[in-house]
Amino acid sequence: MRFPDRAAAGRALAQQLGHYANRRDVLVLALPRGGVPVAYEVARALNAPLDVFLVRKLGVPGQEELAMGAIASGGVRVLNEEVVRLLGIPDEVIDSVAEAEWRELARRERAYRDDRPPPEVRGRTVILIDDGLATGTTMRAAVAALRQMGPARIVVAVPVAAAATADELRDEVDDVVCLQTPEPFYAVGSWYEDFAQTSDAEVHALLEHAAQDYPADPVP
Repeated sequence: MRFPDRAAAGRALAQQLGHYANRRDVLVLALPRGGVPVAYEVARALNAPLDVFLVRKLGVPGQEELAMGAIASGGVRVLNEEVVRLLGIPDEVIDSVAEAEWRELARRERAYRDDRPPPEVRGRTVILIDDGLATGTTMRAAVAALRQMGPARIVVAVPVAAAATADELRDEVDDVVCLQTPEPFYAVGSWYEDFAQTSDAEVHALLEHAAQDYPADPVP
């Protein structure tokens, strides 16, 4: 089944997450940009606060597709110690790459949420949402970073995923909710009729709207 668009996929996903509705400890975090329209519908259905969780990969200089780590919202940095050790990457190179990515992450956070502070994650049940999972690289980085912030529970929720990726993630989080794992998978966009790129302006508008209705109050 192909989803008409990300919003429709979000509404379908929300039906499988109903047991998280109206709970003070639940926080919905979207991986921008494509995850935001999906997560907005989920947050609205669950009566839960919504925010973004930004992740920037730290690419090895000259081999940028190879990740030596990642940075994420909340000042979290995660390193792939195996890659760093095998390639003998010095600390100053890691710091230089990370500094550039921190600047970009900060720019995006300002563009998306203006001056609103990031939500409190510690002790909460976090539902981490994207529009789909192919290799799952970004989601894994997000999970690793989020884990360092002390949530009580991490739930990964997506409309569609490659079956192997969904299975692997089940070993890394508390729960994986996925509506479809079609085979052959091809790509995330193959399972949407409308997979137009989500703009920064759309992300900003959805977050602003969600903040007015469901402020991300910390858990009492």
